[in-house]
Amino acid sequence: MEENKRARVVDALLLALMIVPLLLAMTLKVLTTPASEGVSISGAQIYLEIPMPIQPLLITAAQINSWAVILSILGLCLYLTHGIQVIPNSRRQLAAEWIVEKTTNLVEGNMGPKYSAYAPFVAGIMGLSAFSSLSSLLGLFPPTSDVNIVAGWAILVFILITYYKLKGGVWNYIKGFFSPIPIMAPMNVIGELSTPLSMSFRHYGNVMSGMVISVLIGYALRNLSSLVLGWLPGVLGQIPFLQIGLPAVLSLYFDIFSGLMQAFIFAMLTMMNIATAAPEEV
Repeated sequence: MEENKRARVVDALLLALMIVPLLLAMTLKVLTTPASEGVSISGAQIYLEIPMPIQPLLITAAQINSWAVILSILGLCLYLTHGIQVIPNSRRQLAAEWIVEKTTNLVEGNMGPKYSAYAPFVAGIMGLSAFSSLSSLLGLFPPTSDVNIVAGWAILVFILITYYKLKGGVWNYIKGFFSPIPIMAPMNVIGELSTPLSMSFRHYGNVMSGMVISVLIGYALRNLSSLVLGWLPGVLGQIPFLQIGLPAVLSLYFDIFSGLMQAFIFAMLTMMNIATAAPEEV
């Protein structure tokens, strides 16, 4: 009985770890966002500016929300794996095993069995990207709409790519820039550096553009409703009837489908770039 009570307490704490960071991020946004009229499209709100020797260190909504998502994912992982048994005895353990199995199959199917140890890394990248994009459903600024956040992920992937290329020998890595002819070296260097740039800007651009389009369409429908139906008497003329429905449909696409798709694409590019970077004998 005492053990079951302790387990329930731990479960409650883990659920709090999943929910509280997001609630704090939402509360911080409500308390610090100034009132505005009309359409407002801007980058991540700056919460704090710390003086530094070269340039100020900015603490923005993208960073705060990114840490909130990380803590929530940590709480979810700990909750799903709390009290696991050799033989599954709960739905959450079945869910955890299903995630592990599907991610491992995805990694082995695209990278090969020798890269199966990358399954947690790929799952982390995919989960962080997906939940960061979905945080917009809570009214938060999605971290994937900040190029600095996504660029950090891409740089980490680029370091792994370079690591596997160097396993074939430093000289072979350098010599590859002069292939097939030495005059191609500048283009090959640009092509090498374009990997993290293309990964980060592709992900950031798709998420950010979806958010901008949703805001613009919602604002346009509100004005169109006022123009077309503003003649209705009293409060009815102030209700944006044309704004009801379509923004929700757009949210389903841009916030859910597009966000999940971009997470999957980023994970696929990560796997393919790392797998193709390693020499055949490694």
